[in-house]
Amino acid sequence: MTQTPLTILLAAPRGFCAGVDRAIQIVEVALERFGAPVYVRHEIVHNRFVVQSLEAKGAIFVDELDQVPDGVPVVFSAHGVPKSVPAAAEQRGLFYLDATCPLVSKVHREAERHFNEGRQIVLIGHAGHPEVIGTMGQLPPGAVVLVETVEDVATVQVDDPENLAYATQTTLSVDETASIVAALQARFPSIGGPKKEDICYATTNRQQAVKAIAPKVDALLVLGAPNSSNSKRLVEVAKIHGCQRAQLVQRAADIDWSALDGVATLGITAGASAPEVLVEEVMEAARARYAVTVEELRTAFEDITFKLPKPLLDGGAPSRPVPADA
Repeated sequence: MTQTPLTILLAAPRGFCAGVDRAIQIVEVALERFGAPVYVRHEIVHNRFVVQSLEAKGAIFVDELDQVPDGVPVVFSAHGVPKSVPAAAEQRGLFYLDATCPLVSKVHREAERHFNEGRQIVLIGHAGHPEVIGTMGQLPPGAVVLVETVEDVATVQVDDPENLAYATQTTLSVDETASIVAALQARFPSIGGPKKEDICYATTNRQQAVKAIAPKVDALLVLGAPNSSNSKRLVEVAKIHGCQRAQLVQRAADIDWSALDGVATLGITAGASAPEVLVEEVMEAARARYAVTVEELRTAFEDITFKLPKPLLDGGAPSRPVPADA
């Protein structure tokens, strides 16, 4: 039986960014160095496949620090944590490794700098997202106010309109955030901003790649988790830029192939926390159903890497962390 032809247009860059790669390495190297179990507070990155792979190696994921027993290493997720979390770990004498993405840490430090210079921070982000919770938790209550939309800017209450600075979550829509920043600048002309924009290079690059392929495809699959901010933004960007049939899927098994009937060109990309193996899995599933031709459309090259935390590099950490009361 002759298979129907299907052109797959792969977006590049796609998939893992340097911050996600570093966070996963931190857990893997900690398991090698200290042995299982290594505890991780929250999902290390927003991807179930990654979490399950690390669980199989001996990582134990928990919601809060009080679920971590004494005498075991604990890793904080790539999204960042409020200052209260490492403070609580230190109080208990826990050995912890902070896997916060360095680009998220940059936002934390800039927020602190503005606060120390007497400014209140307006944070652009999604309420309840771990990164937003972590950023707001760097400063005292009331020091940071959150806006999610252009409409929020009109009603946000601030202490002093003349002493403000804005910061953003790193995984937002570039275009939508630009609109919110413009609204903030229109309402608060003296508002300060980051020296370099907070939306990270990986988020920006993946959105640019989707903008390039969206008009060229009949449908687009974004590999990513439903709680992944950057992955959900890729679906939104695709729909705005010419591909209404864009959808988020976690695995090949989640794809409703009948819904792709009539599709001659299928776009595929992956959010920054989705491994390339999931893209390959989808490609194999497509080849089982179609006569597939693959093309890649690349809009940027990435060569950024981040160092692991010093305790994993210098060999100076104990072979097994010691309980605080030992």
